[in-house]
Amino acid sequence: MLALPLTFVCLLFVAALLVAERAQRAGRAGIAKTAASASFIALAVSLGALSTAYGVIVLAALVLSALGDVALAFDRPAAFMAGLGFFLLAHIAFSMAFAQAPWSWVLAVAAAGMAVAGALSLRWLWPHLGAPFKVPVVCYVVAIVVMCAWAVAFSAATGHWQPAVGALLFAASDLAVARQAFVAKTFLNKAWGLPTYYAAQLLMAWSITTGARG
Repeated sequence: MLALPLTFVCLLFVAALLVAERAQRAGRAGIAKTAASASFIALAVSLGALSTAYGVIVLAALVLSALGDVALAFDRPAAFMAGLGFFLLAHIAFSMAFAQAPWSWVLAVAAAGMAVAGALSLRWLWPHLGAPFKVPVVCYVVAIVVMCAWAVAFSAATGHWQPAVGALLFAASDLAVARQAFVAKTFLNKAWGLPTYYAAQLLMAWSITTGARG
């Protein structure tokens, strides 16, 4: 019974986060971001995350994402690298959850398509990356490609769309973060990146009720 209210609360905090970011109120933005992230973790728990292996792994991934959110709230290179690390682990954890899908031609096609998308993303970012970021960003892009491929295969196997759409939205939001960090700092990145990211996390949480049961 708490799932829908928690989803709504998360979206309200995301709206508050966007307002705070637009007004350049870092303190308020940090509070709203933390609250929004806590909401999607609470949503996962309310949906029974602790009752299945799939749910536990997804919950762990969501917690790692929330830790990444906290790290990125600090505008410092060390904090950004920490956030990158937490999100890398989150992508790996989501991949572990989705890897329950059987091997199939869907996985092969999805992997090929995501590999192309990942290569194009790296080509776009590469001229903007300093030497310390090149290897971490490559590892991060590989993790995204793997996560999205497994998510698409998992959705195809279970008949539920939430994992695939959630993973693809998560990948899209990463582009906004990358543009903000390496290409051009502008509110526009956050205006579309933050809603996309939180929609992704909410869908991952909701997948606990469907994806785990196939």
